[in-house]
Amino acid sequence: MKINPFKLERYFAIYEFTAKYLLSPSDCESLPMEQLLKGADEESLKLWKDLKLGYTESRGHPILREEITKLYHNINVDDVITIVPEEGIFIAMNAILEEGDHVIVVDPIYQSLSEIPKSLGCSVTNWTVKLKDHRWSLDIDFLEKSICEKTKMIIVNFPHNPTGYLPTKEEFSKIIEIAKKHDLYLFSDEMYWLLEHREGEGLPSAGDTYEKGISLFGLSKTFSLPGLRLGWLVTQDKALMDKIANFKDYTTICGSASSEVLGIMALRQKETILKKNRERILDNKASAKDFFKRYNELFTWIEPRGGSIAFPKLSEKIKVVEFCDRVVKDKSIMILPGETFDYDGNHFRIGLGRENFKQILKELEAYIIEEIKNYY
Repeated sequence: MKINPFKLERYFAIYEFTAKYLLSPSDCESLPMEQLLKGADEESLKLWKDLKLGYTESRGHPILREEITKLYHNINVDDVITIVPEEGIFIAMNAILEEGDHVIVVDPIYQSLSEIPKSLGCSVTNWTVKLKDHRWSLDIDFLEKSICEKTKMIIVNFPHNPTGYLPTKEEFSKIIEIAKKHDLYLFSDEMYWLLEHREGEGLPSAGDTYEKGISLFGLSKTFSLPGLRLGWLVTQDKALMDKIANFKDYTTICGSASSEVLGIMALRQKETILKKNRERILDNKASAKDFFKRYNELFTWIEPRGGSIAFPKLSEKIKVVEFCDRVVKDKSIMILPGETFDYDGNHFRIGLGRENFKQILKELEAYIIEEIKNYY
């Protein structure tokens, strides 16, 4: 297998642990261990106290998988396998795709969702999220027109990274209908699921709704626990689940014993964790909107509808890569340029889930005021 460098991850590798301020993380403020343990129920605390750091069940702790099923309607424990989220993408693609297959991928997207199919010898059609009437949108008709005899899979990500785009329930239903009509797999990266910005706009999970749907979810973004490296795949396709489980034997084999118990605790505190994260995201989004509109000759703000990210646009007077490079060198503020998603248009990603977001905006504002003559 030959695979290209992961642009986003390589960019983060340079600055994530050296820059003073990070404006672009996509996860929500990480939970302290003390807080997670404080909110845990009696059974979870006993599991933690009695924990032995041995090998674990390959498909995941039975209690953890039972807790995961409570997020869905049509999923049972045999439809769930725990994985590291990136691992889930890798093994699902390898279990399904073969050289010569064709896939349709929402674009821009987390690079592995398009890069792994390419590395397997698949042809890839980009289904691009575009600006229409100052809102992000997808052309559903383009999806159907792009399907050919060799198409095997549609790959989506909602809420969308990096734009925060969220289709309507009707649009998502149409995507599923198209997948059913053509008997295609639907791989749905749902890492920002449950972080919709308006009540009632949440989408159903693809794996819960469609027999050939595969959903990826986990604790890194929505649940503020990226350090656990814990996620899962769900699908009602029993034969596919067996293939995925077989492939996992060649990657991690099984999960971390401590992460599984902490994951049980987190899922049992779902409402508390989600409420706090949604409130912080909406508060930070309001601050971002005010900030970018205050400097509307330099930035264009495009409202996200879900997730913990947004994708504003920088004025064409300066290239976004140059801007991001100057800001991190002069003010130690890391900003992720859209080029790391292979996306043209002078956009950059911001993360709305962190506690210090407003402070970083103040630092960025001070820099803009200092350098204003260089931008207008």
